Amino acid sequence: MSDEAKSAELSALQAALAAEHAAVYGYGVVGGRIGAPRRTEARAAYDAHRARRDALTREVRDLGGQPVAANAAYALPFPVRGSATAVRLAARLEDRVAGVYADLVRAATGGRRASAAAALREAAVRAVRWSGESVAFPGLAERSSGEGTGAAGTTPSASASVSP
Repeated sequence: MSDEAKSAELSALQAALAAEHAAVYGYGVVGGRIGAPRRTEARAAYDAHRARRDALTREVRDLGGQPVAANAAYALPFPVRGSATAVRLAARLEDRVAGVYADLVRAATGGRRASAAAALREAAVRAVRWSGESVAFPGLAERSSGEGTGAAGTTPSASASVSP
């Protein structure tokens, strides 16, 4: 692997790790607001994102990088005041994570590419479950929307808080 390809793969891994950090944070908010009927689903997604985050941390280190740290807090894309907006946030998180994994699929090779494709597929399936809608090319739809938010639809904020 050339130095340029290794650098591109490491950058894409770091972006995926940052997105997973944001998704873990976001699902913490979702879990606090989601109704009981979907709480198990939210917990499963939270656990899946934590596992992906931990795996990505190892992969970044394996490539000789210093894993990007999670922010202390993230500004949410909209207020989450109840179950309906918690479901909307979960769908947004999954859409954004899918986009980052699409980038990793493009940058990676071999087993890492297969793992990124699996993560993309899982995020796309969760997004459909949360939103009830699908897109033709998961992970690519948000690229044309022009939204300027960060990884997983959140932006870092030193003073972010979630109010009821």
